[in-house]
Amino acid sequence: MSTKSITYEQKLPTITAIAPEDVKIPTMPMGVYIQEAETLYHWAQKDLPELQKAGLSNTLFEDLPYRSDAASEAQSLWNNVMRGREEAQQRWNEESPEAYDLRDELLHAMRYAYRDDDTLLSRVRAVAEGSGDADMIQDLNNLSIIGRENPAPLKAIGFDVNKIELAAEMSNEMGTLRGEATADKGNDNEIKRIRDQAYTHLKEAVDAIRECGQYVFWRDPHRRKGYASAYLRRSQTKSSAETALTKNAVNQ
Repeated sequence: MSTKSITYEQKLPTITAIAPEDVKIPTMPMGVYIQEAETLYHWAQKDLPELQKAGLSNTLFEDLPYRSDAASEAQSLWNNVMRGREEAQQRWNEESPEAYDLRDELLHAMRYAYRDDDTLLSRVRAVAEGSGDADMIQDLNNLSIIGRENPAPLKAIGFDVNKIELAAEMSNEMGTLRGEATADKGNDNEIKRIRDQAYTHLKEAVDAIRECGQYVFWRDPHRRKGYASAYLRRSQTKSSAETALTKNAVNQ
């Protein structure tokens, strides 16, 4: 188990105890925020005596790296959930057309093969009803059962009966894949909630250190800038530049 994982497990009771109404949502990429928190810790080391004189808790300050590690681990767990779902969705997009095509081929062959058997034809028609991904997955399984029980008419029209077993296999595989792509988000929501709580826990320390640093170094621009978000500063500069360009374009 990695150091971050150990810290995460140790911090988890504190993190999950944060009340829902107190939870903050990240306003910038988590990776960026965590890196800024780590940079802040090293930047403030030099100023620690002055920050402590201004009331900054040393316990809170020394806890920052642990909060940062816990937030990093929480973000990684959330990333894994999102990555797994995205990969499953991509595979579904790539493989589902073949599954739909097999379902349609089976329906086409069975309608012809069983055309003189009203009972079998009625079963095939019942399978053909409905639409959507879940219906297609079930259709493949139902058609494979019908085909296994009644292979002779299919063989008589030259149909490849190996596709009957293929339909069963594909139904199982596509069902699993669809489940991964559209899994119940209950557990996912819990992982995201913990990520947000871990961010809130980290933000508490970051905000306290930044506010103290900006108070102490209000007349020292060089030191004070280390107590503000470089990401937000760049974003604001970019936004101001884009606004100026827009105004110039309108005035031309």
